[in-house]
Amino acid sequence: MCYKMAAMKINRRYFLRTAGLGVGALGLEPRLGEGATGAPQSSFLVRTPTMHLGLVTYNLAQDWTVPTIIKNCEAARFEGVELRTTHAHKVEVNLSKAEREEVKKRFADSKVQLMGLGSIFDYHTPDAAKLRKDIEATKEYIVLAQDVGATGVKVRPNGLPREVPVEKTLAQIGGALAELGDFARDHGQVIRLEVHGPGSSFPPYIKTILDTANHPSVGACWNCNASDLDGEGWDHNFNLLKDKIFSVHMPDLFQEAYPFRKLLNGLNEMHFQGFCLAEAPASTDPVRVMKYFRALWLAYQGLL
Repeated sequence: MCYKMAAMKINRRYFLRTAGLGVGALGLEPRLGEGATGAPQSSFLVRTPTMHLGLVTYNLAQDWTVPTIIKNCEAARFEGVELRTTHAHKVEVNLSKAEREEVKKRFADSKVQLMGLGSIFDYHTPDAAKLRKDIEATKEYIVLAQDVGATGVKVRPNGLPREVPVEKTLAQIGGALAELGDFARDHGQVIRLEVHGPGSSFPPYIKTILDTANHPSVGACWNCNASDLDGEGWDHNFNLLKDKIFSVHMPDLFQEAYPFRKLLNGLNEMHFQGFCLAEAPASTDPVRVMKYFRALWLAYQGLL
């Protein structure tokens, strides 16, 4: 560290001390865990993060065109985007080859990475015909993702049918994902299974699904749900899935009930290199909201 940078850091800490706002008071310094022996937990203060910040277009950007998405993400310094299907940007399977190339070029010429497509396909239905239809439709979007320069497709479970044993439903979802994993691999893509749905969002169930799929191209999209704290608690549930987390959806970071700081520390410890994607509500001042989101995301990491 050069002298000038060291002096700046010392001055910053001196100001915080004299103002009665130690770094710990701002939540930027590691806290000791309960029952700790005195050694601080690992922190972003001692390791450069490798993850990236992006946007889910669900809600906040649902009415934006692709050029608007790129313009606003660049203005807020968001590095990537997951385009939700069925929204106004219309990146859908009915695009022609030329239109797909245009989408790919727009992102390639920008500072924003098209990291994925966010589909609403699920595989928990007891209707065999619907299950096969959703699997085949997902394959079409995997091809689309490849054509527009994305890296994967987000899918989800969306519940557990009451008339079917849970174990059977989990096995069915896992089997569908195994088939889709092969298809995604062959097209240079991955499948991101959102931790989602009534009952099905319980992380141990997602773990069972991923173990059943048993495919390197199939992983989890951690979704910051209240159910992450169920069962044996957040730490246990995060540890169940951490080795298979491909992406993260994050709602408003001001929600104090969710351990966002612990999540970001955990991602940092595993050298997560994927995207944390803001999934924020609609706003009349969206770029300003995005800038605040980015500031909080950085602050939780001790980078501001």
